[in-house]
Amino acid sequence: MPFNVTPLDSARPDFAGLATGIDLSEPVNEALASQIDDAMNRYAVLVFRGQPLTQDQQLDFARGLGPLDVGFKRVASPHARLKYQELADISNLNEEGEIADRNHRRIVGNLANQLWHSDSSFQKPSARYSMLHCVVPAAKGGETEFADMRAAYDALEDDRKAELDGLEVEHYALHSRFFLGDTDYDEAQRAALPPVQWPLVRQHAGSHRKHLYIGAHATHVPGRTVAEGRMMLVDLLEHATQRQFVYTHSWQAGDLVIWDNRCTLHRGRHYDLSQHRELRRATTQDIDRTAATAATAATAEHGAN
Repeated sequence: MPFNVTPLDSARPDFAGLATGIDLSEPVNEALASQIDDAMNRYAVLVFRGQPLTQDQQLDFARGLGPLDVGFKRVASPHARLKYQELADISNLNEEGEIADRNHRRIVGNLANQLWHSDSSFQKPSARYSMLHCVVPAAKGGETEFADMRAAYDALEDDRKAELDGLEVEHYALHSRFFLGDTDYDEAQRAALPPVQWPLVRQHAGSHRKHLYIGAHATHVPGRTVAEGRMMLVDLLEHATQRQFVYTHSWQAGDLVIWDNRCTLHRGRHYDLSQHRELRRATTQDIDRTAATAATAATAEHGAN
């Protein structure tokens, strides 16, 4: 059966699609990667059901879509539970595979994931695709919500669009952690990912649609007072996460969901932290895949000579 995508909500035919027809445990060639890119350019979120993957298979699939990103790992301590640092451990388990204490740093990370955010917006290059795989779903709750920043931008009044045009936003990796009271970082960690600036309104390279670029890592709007800029960001986040812009995914074991961080926000939802929940995420950098592959090949050839 060929690769196919159907909308998950007929009322929003261009946001969140159910993908079928491919086995994610098999290698991804360039033709298939291009098909996935085309689907992502339209839907921004793709859901694959019934795809139990090993850690190796998940990483191999992710590598087929672009160079891998480690994001917040440049600040956080390395984890010891998964085989690869390129996989983010989105679980409530400690290093021994047992339910983690509420004071464990991974629990703080889980709670930070419940803020609306875009993965790695705090660095350049930022993240392109995130691929979250469900090993053990929460018994209740624990859904992941996705908000369409393209549709949110389209729905703004013209004078609001004109006001936002040309504005920049600063993003900082620890901003959301500080908000949650997690301030135990030394100077080296605080400086590991310095703040970066992005346009508040960007144009998506694949679909050419304009979209908002905001979220929990956004600290302020340079050129505006901190108070004015933050209220602008709060208002835009409230607008962009209205129900008509949001797809909610209820997890089943074996699900894999891909989303485009350039034009979506996402957040995890509340679940009982005393009950086992286990997901893992691979993420690609927002770098042209073919150019990165060519550069890697050239480096390898140079080293062999």
